[in-house]
Amino acid sequence: MATTRIDYKANATRRRNRFAYTVGIFGLLLITFSYYFYQVFFTPNVETNGLPAYVVVRRGETAKAVLDSIEATGVIVDKLSLRLVAKLMKYEKLVKPGRYELKDGYTNRQLINDLRTGSNRLPLRLTFQNIRLRQDLSRKLATTIDARPSQFDSLLNSPAYTKSLGFDTVSILTMFIPNTYELPWNASAENLMQRMQKEYEKFWTPARDAQRKALGLTRAEVSTLASIVEAEQQQHADERPRVAGVYLNRLKRGMKLQADPTVVYANHDFTIKRVLNVHLAKDSPYNTYKYAGLPPGPINLPSIASIDAVLNPESHQYLYFCAKEDFSGYHAFARNEQEHLVNARRYQAALTRSGIMK
Repeated sequence: MATTRIDYKANATRRRNRFAYTVGIFGLLLITFSYYFYQVFFTPNVETNGLPAYVVVRRGETAKAVLDSIEATGVIVDKLSLRLVAKLMKYEKLVKPGRYELKDGYTNRQLINDLRTGSNRLPLRLTFQNIRLRQDLSRKLATTIDARPSQFDSLLNSPAYTKSLGFDTVSILTMFIPNTYELPWNASAENLMQRMQKEYEKFWTPARDAQRKALGLTRAEVSTLASIVEAEQQQHADERPRVAGVYLNRLKRGMKLQADPTVVYANHDFTIKRVLNVHLAKDSPYNTYKYAGLPPGPINLPSIASIDAVLNPESHQYLYFCAKEDFSGYHAFARNEQEHLVNARRYQAALTRSGIMK
């Protein structure tokens, strides 16, 4: 009997020990998981290194696509924890379109909460430059707001719609003055077009209108000439007033502009580095070697600096220019064809020496 009582006590002790061990393990796991969940929810997980970071969420995007875009910015420290919190907070059911800042020091909970509620949506930011073709513009505008390129194509190609804004289907491109604009996150294609028309009217101040009238040019003609000036001098804005002066001198004398960038545009081959006779043969109203005067519309969306260069041209007697043979990006200017041919031969020889044949 004594042995039985001893065994009973030993078994009871072992059971208590096992229970205590189990409770201890469970408690440790609970503490571990609690600490982990606290970490994934409340530990800062966004590091921007002082640089602003944003994500644009488009209508109809999935939570996965949004998280992919956020991770692509490179500011998320622990990607797995972000996706876990998004899952636990049921973000897939509450995706809100808009533009959001990925704030430095944000926790996963703060970030997903912003994305779920849409409460901290920022205005969309539209910046466009280096736009050559209408379809390029449509694609750029559509990437900024929640719209399709086809919607902008339809508006830009509509005679009735462009007329309602004060343009035709060619001059409408001059309405877009490259700058940075903020738009409501839910702006439509029509909203954006109307905003650009208002910005256009703001840009054309009485002072600018007086300058272009003194030159005998319409607003559209100024933008068209500015697009050529910008294409000719992309590197050094300080030379653009002199380039503008050359073209204005040629226009006054009834000379063809003979601007190489218009030939490149007419051929729609922007890889051309050396304009050859085969390119000059292109029959297009944009080919200013074939047709006198300005082309029908701009060959790019010129910057404000280029527009102002046309409005404030350098006064001189130059009628020709060509790139300098040192490839500095500056040009050699000439008052007559004989001087110009000397400069041109130098540049052509430099191209040949460099192996640039087309």
